[in-house]
Amino acid sequence: MKMMRVHELTTPLTPEAISALRAGDKVLLSGIVYSARDAAHKRLLEMIRRGELLPFDLAGQVIYYLSPSPAKPGAVIGSAGPTSSYRLDPYTPALLDLGLKGMIGKGARSREVIDAIVKNRAVYFMAVGGAAVKMAQSVVSARVIAFPDLEAEAILELKIDKMPLFVAVDASGNDIFQI
Repeated sequence: MKMMRVHELTTPLTPEAISALRAGDKVLLSGIVYSARDAAHKRLLEMIRRGELLPFDLAGQVIYYLSPSPAKPGAVIGSAGPTSSYRLDPYTPALLDLGLKGMIGKGARSREVIDAIVKNRAVYFMAVGGAAVKMAQSVVSARVIAFPDLEAEAILELKIDKMPLFVAVDASGNDIFQI
């Protein structure tokens, strides 16, 4: 039986850390990640096309495809489960080309995104759908940094501690959905 490798990583992701990952590996991710879904991705691409500065530096960073539920009193964040990643596929290659190194979501990615992951030596992490309450327990802090008018889809800067993830697509293009 093959042993699952477990990696403890901290953002921003380094080329060395990414190169050590293989599809199927378990990861405990800590550091800063940014939440962004469809509407925020659309605005980021519009900003890129206009030559504007983005609300955060993409270099080495991770975007979590998340739209959290409201936090209960005393909680940092509400349920924090992933959304289906395929909806972000039209935007992902451009962000990878600008330095994004990781994405967290659920479900398979398109061939175009996998090719961009390989080209840019990045990684796609999969969070377990249905485990939104568990995922929220890894969030230490959350603050809106862009597009507050999008409400639940505003971009959040999240500080996370040992968020449990799996490598779905590694930097060589190995895809857990195809293995």
